[in-house]
Amino acid sequence: MTKAGIHLDLPGGAPIHITTLLTDFTGTLSSGGALSEGVRDALCRLAELLDIHVLTADTFGVARQQLAGVPAEIFFLNSDDHTAQKQHYGERFGLKHCAVLGNGNNDSLLLEATKQAGGIAIAVDNGEGCSTEALLNSSIFIVGARNALNLLLEPKGCLATLRR
Repeated sequence: MTKAGIHLDLPGGAPIHITTLLTDFTGTLSSGGALSEGVRDALCRLAELLDIHVLTADTFGVARQQLAGVPAEIFFLNSDDHTAQKQHYGERFGLKHCAVLGNGNNDSLLLEATKQAGGIAIAVDNGEGCSTEALLNSSIFIVGARNALNLLLEPKGCLATLRR
């Protein structure tokens, strides 16, 4: 089944059609390993519109348990270079059609590549901080995973932030 995706017509910019959400888990969707409040519901609602992929080193070893029942692919990073591995994983989806959420240095290349490709790169501080590198390589900075996901569910917020 083809999902509708999210379409944004940015005044003064190119239209954006998002079909895939790529997101970090630790510190982005979760805090202390626990999925943040409201995130499960928002992910399930977004899964009706987008293909969702969670890329994680699984720092606390609980990502699979925390995401049980969420319609998302979980990709466990297995190399020492998580930064490059995340970027390579994301490139197979055409980053122009991706929304990417991350908070760490290991998200910075994927955020930057997504922003340069014309997708939406969102740096998230979910209570564990956001690296300066991730922040500088993003299109949007937002506090809280639920807020970031809700921004995608209500794309007029993206329009207000990204219009020129």
